[in-house]
Amino acid sequence: MAHIVIVGGGFGGLSAAYELKHLLHGKHKITLISDETTFTFIPSLPWVAFNLRRLEDVQLPLAPLLARQGINWQHGRVTGLDPNQKRVSVGEDITFDYDYLVITTGASLAYHLMSGLGPEEGYTQSVCNAHHAEMARDAWDEFLENPGPLLVGAVPGASCMGPAYEFALLADYALRQEGKRDQVPITFISPEPYLGHLGIGGMANSGKLVTELMKQRNIDWVENAEIAEIKEDHVKLTDGREFPFNYSMFLPPFRGAQFLKEVPGLTDEKGFLPVLDTYQHPDYPSIYSAGVITQLAAPEETEVPLGAPKTGQMTESMAMAVAHNIARELGEINARPVKPSLEAICMADFGDTGIIFIAAPVVPDPSVGHRRHATALRGLWVNWAKNAFEWYFLAKMRWGTAVPWFEKLGLYLLRLTLVTPISETPTQQKDLTSIKG
Repeated sequence: MAHIVIVGGGFGGLSAAYELKHLLHGKHKITLISDETTFTFIPSLPWVAFNLRRLEDVQLPLAPLLARQGINWQHGRVTGLDPNQKRVSVGEDITFDYDYLVITTGASLAYHLMSGLGPEEGYTQSVCNAHHAEMARDAWDEFLENPGPLLVGAVPGASCMGPAYEFALLADYALRQEGKRDQVPITFISPEPYLGHLGIGGMANSGKLVTELMKQRNIDWVENAEIAEIKEDHVKLTDGREFPFNYSMFLPPFRGAQFLKEVPGLTDEKGFLPVLDTYQHPDYPSIYSAGVITQLAAPEETEVPLGAPKTGQMTESMAMAVAHNIARELGEINARPVKPSLEAICMADFGDTGIIFIAAPVVPDPSVGHRRHATALRGLWVNWAKNAFEWYFLAKMRWGTAVPWFEKLGLYLLRLTLVTPISETPTQQKDLTSIKG
C-alpha cells in the first residue's frame, strides 16, 4: 500500500485528494495536511469584502469532508521537507513518510517586498485569503463613514489581475447602492501595459471590454504603473506621481512556501516548483505539484514585471493530471500519462454586469504563438453564472467528487479540456526547469 501525502486544502488539494480516492479505489492511503481548518471558495472573497456574501457561506469544514471520503486529515503547518528521505514534518513533532507527495500550498503573499503593502503591517487591503477579506470588509464599513479617494490595483510582480478589476468595479456598484459614488473618485493603478492585459497578453477583445466599462463607470486608470512606495494616505509611483487614498486594495506578488525554499535546489528563486509535463519535479519524481505554487512562465516580458495567472480551473486541471499520473504509476489505471491543458473560464462579477473570459490555453502555445481559441463576453448573466458556479463548486466539494462526468461534458461543449495525453518518452517531456515563475 502506497502513502500519498497532499499539502494544502484548497482548490488543488481537495481536487487531487478526491480524484486520487476515486482512481485508487481505497487501495492506498491518502493524507491531506492543511494549516487551515476550512476550505474557502477564494473567487467569492471580493463579495465578502463588500458585504455581498457572508464568509461562512463560502467555506466548508475540512475534517468532515475528508472523513466521509476515508481521507486522513492533519491540521498543522508543514515545517520541513526531506525529499531524499521522503518525509514531511508538521509542527514540532509530527512526521509523515510518503511514497508520493503532492504540493498544493497555493502561494505565500509577499507583502514584505514593499513597505506599506498589506492589511496587517501596511495600509492597503487584500482579498487573497479569508482573513484579509474580513479585514477588507471591516475597513470598508469604516470607509463608508468617511468616504474619499479609492485606489485599487496591483504592485509590480503581481500575477492575477482579475480580482483587482472585480474589486474596483464592485466598489463602484456598492457605492452607487449606498448613494455615495459622487463622494469617491476611483483610480485603478495597474502594472499591466494596458487594461485587460491580465498578465497573459490580453485575450480576444478583453482590452476593449474592460476599457469601455471603466469609462462608463467613471473610473480613472494608470497603465504601466510601477508603485515605488505606499504611505498611510497616498501611493507614489516611480515617475513621481502621487495618488491620495482613504481606502486602497492592492494585490501583492506571490512567493512559494518557506519550507519549500529551505530545500536546496527544489524551487526557483521565488519559491515556485519546476515541473515536467507530468507535473513531477524534474529532480524528485515522487514530488508532484498543482496550482499557484507551480512554476509557469509569463507569455511575454512587460516593462513593469507581471506574473502569469493560475486560475482555479487551471489548478483543477493540474490536480486531475497529477492524480491520473500517480494512479498510473501505481498500476491502478492503464493509460498514457497526461498533462494539464491549462485552459480556463474566468468569471468576473461587477454587481450589475460582469465579464467572462475563456482562454484555451491561458498562456498562448509558444509553438504557434497564439491560443486555440479565446473570447471575452459581457453581461448581467455573468453575475448569475458566477453565483451558480459558486453553489455548484461548493456542492461537489461536499459530494466528494472532483470533476463529475457532466462537468467534463460541459467543458467539451465549450471546446475545453482538463488534461491531454503526452508521450511516455521522458525526452519528449517538456522540462520547465529553466523557466522563471
